[in-house]
Amino acid sequence: MPGILAQVRDGGGHWFGTAGVADTRTRRARGHEDRFRIGSITKTFTATVILQLVTEGQLTLDDTVERWLPGVVTGNGHDGDTITVRQLLNHTSGVFSHTSDQPALSRQESYTPEELVEIAMSHPADFPAGTGWAYSNTNYILAGMIVEHVTGRILADEITERLARPLGLMGTSLPLGADPVLSGPHSSHYTKLFSPGPDATVHNVTELETSPYWAAGGMISTVADLNRFFTALLKGRLLRPEQQREMFTTVPTENWLPDAAYGLGVSRLTLPSGTRVWGMGGALFGSWSYVYGTLDGTHMLAVNVNADWVTGRWEDPIGIFTDVLEAEFSRSAQSGTTRGIGLSCLESSSSESN
Repeated sequence: MPGILAQVRDGGGHWFGTAGVADTRTRRARGHEDRFRIGSITKTFTATVILQLVTEGQLTLDDTVERWLPGVVTGNGHDGDTITVRQLLNHTSGVFSHTSDQPALSRQESYTPEELVEIAMSHPADFPAGTGWAYSNTNYILAGMIVEHVTGRILADEITERLARPLGLMGTSLPLGADPVLSGPHSSHYTKLFSPGPDATVHNVTELETSPYWAAGGMISTVADLNRFFTALLKGRLLRPEQQREMFTTVPTENWLPDAAYGLGVSRLTLPSGTRVWGMGGALFGSWSYVYGTLDGTHMLAVNVNADWVTGRWEDPIGIFTDVLEAEFSRSAQSGTTRGIGLSCLESSSSESN
């Protein structure tokens, strides 16, 4: 793979490390400020905005989709009258995921949220609402549409005003419309378009039109920003206790991450050692990321690789991330120290190459 970077926040200190490169042509090393596409970690931001609106009394988690988006979710077993906002956020709605129809996402250069929902509605629902679990990006497209309907403002502005600006997340944004540019310092993103062959062509997809992902996976961030956001979230600084409990109430998952449970835009992983961590993972062409930590938010790790193909003994980058999480959190738990490798409370860096 081209490169990997990671940041640990623990006990008020930081550790940052890299291996490999940000750009395979120039051989530039990955940097602390490098921005990357965070994929489904976007869902945590969207869910947090929804829960803040719940706190403000502007909507409830038991509101139906039909109440806020009349006539939008209908057909092929989909019924907005029976689907709640909560079920969108925890993936128990049964709504078909539009990203499972790649031919439909290849028909034009950009898509509106309404067009993405139309793609989903053209397929049968996965199951009646509340009777199963299936990861659906359309759930969060609908959640983003609800935010905009309730507030009268675009989702990008709500994320900026409620989360990014107050927390000082200077490298975090949701691109507007069909803007493909990854601005500011960033790592190049590389993909083999999921071709399993070792000689598959590598494509540079740093510039990418992300309108098909939007509220479900279109955001850009950095490891420092992700750690800062999740630290605030896990410590209860962004939500009131009732909404915090709702967010971290989980349901079992099916055919998703190993040993995982899902809340409202967040997930819990049980590592091979039995240690539990909370956060979210995300993948988009050429970029895979994880940000997980302890439930109290005192120990966080964010990691990104700027490629998305199979490597070595791992079936995908999730295997790499599992090993990184295990090394960081399980060793710390076993030793009783804040960090197993003794770098707590240090501002240090590494650029060791494999």
